[in-house]
Amino acid sequence: MSALDFVLSPPNGLTIPFILGISFVLGLLHGGTPDEHTWPITFSYSIGSYTSRAGMKAGLVFSTGFAVQRAILTALGFLGLATIYIVYNLDGPVYAAVGVAMFVAGWYLLRGSDIHLPLDHLMERLLGRFFREHTHHRYTAERTPVPETEVRPVSLRMAAVHGFVAGWGFGGFAVIIVFVLAPQMPNVAWAAAVGGVFGLGTMVMQMITGAIFARLARLKRLTVVQMQRVGRRTAARTLYVGGIAFIAIGLVVALAPSLESYALATGNPIPNLASIGIAFVLTVTVVGVIGGYSLWKGYREMRVPVSPADRSSTPREPSP
Repeated sequence: MSALDFVLSPPNGLTIPFILGISFVLGLLHGGTPDEHTWPITFSYSIGSYTSRAGMKAGLVFSTGFAVQRAILTALGFLGLATIYIVYNLDGPVYAAVGVAMFVAGWYLLRGSDIHLPLDHLMERLLGRFFREHTHHRYTAERTPVPETEVRPVSLRMAAVHGFVAGWGFGGFAVIIVFVLAPQMPNVAWAAAVGGVFGLGTMVMQMITGAIFARLARLKRLTVVQMQRVGRRTAARTLYVGGIAFIAIGLVVALAPSLESYALATGNPIPNLASIGIAFVLTVTVVGVIGGYSLWKGYREMRVPVSPADRSSTPREPSP
């Protein structure tokens, strides 16, 4: 048995250090492979940070919420309560819940900006009362010209919330830690540690991918102010439109769970890479298509002349 086979199909009777070590390695694999519950959200918050260090922070914050959820999930696995996943397919509701969180976050970032997307007015009516004290965009603006306003800064606190919500998705990695590793632990506290260590492994890789995603926002030599605008607009658009995509897929999967069984096998034994199905397509759509297009559009928008104050410097990493 190869090392990879041992990690992906761990036997029974393992010691606690072995179980925790395998959980950490599984977390590394999970964070480094395209996953619909991690990459789209990490991309959105990291690209809005516009520096590699801030992108790493976005991956750290998101994964913290994810690790807490995984610790709860593996504790439930030890208690036998996680068997609900065997009876009920919760992927659809989880997709929809993540989509709603992404959509609301994206709408909140865009609210009051000069960017107008579908469903703006509907969201203003539904949530305008809740955010009334912060609202900048008003319906009177449709009749009265208003100056261009900036997209709101990306809140990393929302990344932690997204990490906790997204963690309730259930894939190949979750099956291993919940149904194979957690039950081998001596008590529920050690079982929770399995999920926590898995989350730490995911955190390490998400910090790396977060730095890479943030670096994408610095491919062209723009000023600091321009870079901030491109990153924020890309993040807001990705969350907003990506949220709609997640909601749509979630509703489809909830109504027809059998659709998840249709996938093209790749021959790779690693979960997330073993097949090309709905989850993989959703990841590529949100990160590659929506995120990539938003990034390109942001650069196009920044081609307009900037004020002398915006020409202060080219973007640089903050010094330690």
